Amino acid sequence: MPALTAILISYNEEQDLPRALASLAGIADEIILVDSGSTDRTCEIARSFGARVHARKLDNFAEQKNYAASLASNEWILCIDCDHELSPELRSSMLAWKRETPGKNGYEILLLTNYLGGWIRHSGWYPEFKLLLYHREKGKYVNGLHESVQMEGSPGRLNGHLFHYTIRTLAEHQAKLEAMSTLAAEDMFARGRKSWRAAMIFASPWTVVQRLVFQLGILDGRRGWLIAWHSGNYIYLKYRKLGRLLAGEKLARRSWPNPGEA
Repeated sequence: MPALTAILISYNEEQDLPRALASLAGIADEIILVDSGSTDRTCEIARSFGARVHARKLDNFAEQKNYAASLASNEWILCIDCDHELSPELRSSMLAWKRETPGKNGYEILLLTNYLGGWIRHSGWYPEFKLLLYHREKGKYVNGLHESVQMEGSPGRLNGHLFHYTIRTLAEHQAKLEAMSTLAAEDMFARGRKSWRAAMIFASPWTVVQRLVFQLGILDGRRGWLIAWHSGNYIYLKYRKLGRLLAGEKLARRSWPNPGEA
């Protein structure tokens, strides 16, 4: 029976964290939360669920999660965000997995996202599989902005959804776009990207069409239209900001609304 450590990274997550930690009951043999300076009850809540809490300044999401994994007492890592929740079917699947000898070095889990109070079944957001369960000697997080697990061998898949409770308001969505587009622009600038005008002009409307038509976002109704519009706006913002960086401007840094989401 493989022992399992669940890891989470946090910043002011008191609203979502109890749901995430409750869903880990009976699944995780150990819970580690790495916090980047919360000013609410995040750390207190985590400790009330028996989690080990560590403080670390956030540099990027990949390194924060790798640091959390390095603190684990067990070889198997389940990395979820504070706004995630294991569905009953996923819990059953993981309990079955724990009763056997793992045949893979890691396992993908299917996310189902709740946006503005409704579940999204299209729009490029579903189906979305993420490698979140892995043997820490065989995998690690890479890429600072859109982090993912790089692992030896092909992953298996578990049954059931990992519920993802994301944006609650349009103002929250816009704030995340501002933060993400700044990080994306700085990442492109650091990697030497020079071209930006054509992408800003053409990639933004194409993204809207892609979300609505080719990824069937129109079937998600009003939420699908909003996802498409904000996706296009993100593309526009990140390339416009890259242009500003290339012109010698310095971008204003905004606090990241949720360091568990990239």
